[in-house]
Amino acid sequence: MTVMKKKMKFFSSCLKIDESPNNPQPKQAVYKKQSSYRRISLSDLSSSILSEDVSASLAGSNLYVFTLQELKVITQNFSSTNFLGEGGFGPVHKGFIDERLRPGLKAQPVAVKLLDLDGAQGHREWLTEVIFLGELRHSHLVKLIGYCCEEEHRLLVYEYLPRGSLENHLFGRYSVPLSWSTRMKIALGAAKGLAFLHEAEKPVIYRDFKTSNILLDADYTAKLSDFGLAKDGPDEDHSHVSTRVMGTQGYAAPEYIMTGHLTAASDVYSFGVVLLELITGKRSVDKTRHHSKRNLAEWTRPMLKNPRKLSRIMDPRLEGQYSELWAQKVAALAYECLRDRQKLRPKMCEVIKVLEPLEQQDDIPIGTFVFAVSADGHLQKESAKENGLELHEGHKHQTKTPKSLVVHSETALH
Repeated sequence: MTVMKKKMKFFSSCLKIDESPNNPQPKQAVYKKQSSYRRISLSDLSSSILSEDVSASLAGSNLYVFTLQELKVITQNFSSTNFLGEGGFGPVHKGFIDERLRPGLKAQPVAVKLLDLDGAQGHREWLTEVIFLGELRHSHLVKLIGYCCEEEHRLLVYEYLPRGSLENHLFGRYSVPLSWSTRMKIALGAAKGLAFLHEAEKPVIYRDFKTSNILLDADYTAKLSDFGLAKDGPDEDHSHVSTRVMGTQGYAAPEYIMTGHLTAASDVYSFGVVLLELITGKRSVDKTRHHSKRNLAEWTRPMLKNPRKLSRIMDPRLEGQYSELWAQKVAALAYECLRDRQKLRPKMCEVIKVLEPLEQQDDIPIGTFVFAVSADGHLQKESAKENGLELHEGHKHQTKTPKSLVVHSETALH
């Protein structure tokens, strides 16, 4: 991130922003589920709020409070063999929890995120994550199970999602290409997660929607993670939230970068960028590309409504296994999400309506050309239908692999 690094401030209480010595320590106990509670707003976190007020709000979230020693045990002292990865927050390790750790805990693998004291994020981002994920529950948001706050140590315990991030699947060197239908399933799931945030009783602006923050379970169900930069949406008297510009280069909406005015439409723009990455298989920003193509949105947006030009930027790893008509619809949706005027961008509920029919579409088999060499040396094209295959003539997404005499052609910003 290009967010300015700052030294970690040590707080006498984990659940407040100020260092007032009059505020008592929160009790290290398992929170019991309550029937209802008022979701606390980050704007409530002023020097006047008591830590127990925040704890009372979190009580209904059913979060567990773990000790540092407990998390060391379940991760084998944060061993390298359990290391999953590292982001702006800090390193993430795999662990395992069950009833022996806490009565009533479901036996399951977990991901334990440890705040890097020298990293770009700090206590406030940690607290933001605890508040939002502790209080918001949805099938397309990663589940926060609990947290640890001891002295300067800040840790978060999440459900473990075995397929990792969308970023790794799209851009990992040894990743298996995602099919078109899987990509649409992921896009729809992520859209539902954003829509849930935007339409909550107290709307939330995610502010850092990107492929690395979209995690996937075993069935490729998308779940939004990393809420450290999330903000409460504007109230009824305001059209936007004014805030310091933070986020990731290539995903942040242009009006937010220029003015610091944050709205739900800012997230919609970021969603459009991720749609582009799903379509093209290219990163939002790549400095190895020609300077005119480094920013994916700026480069490809003029092509999204031109079918001929669109075919040139489709991800070649799809090998043509998609409906061109549906690809054009997704490209047109991305175009709308990337509009310069934020008021013209669709709402996430409208995005969902476009994507839902697309998820039901199976991948389209392109078929196989078979060229047989005749006795006189001339090439003879055999009909794919004669070989039991449906052939889409003239498809532009094909590669040839020679095999003997018969050639088969299968078709603050970071």
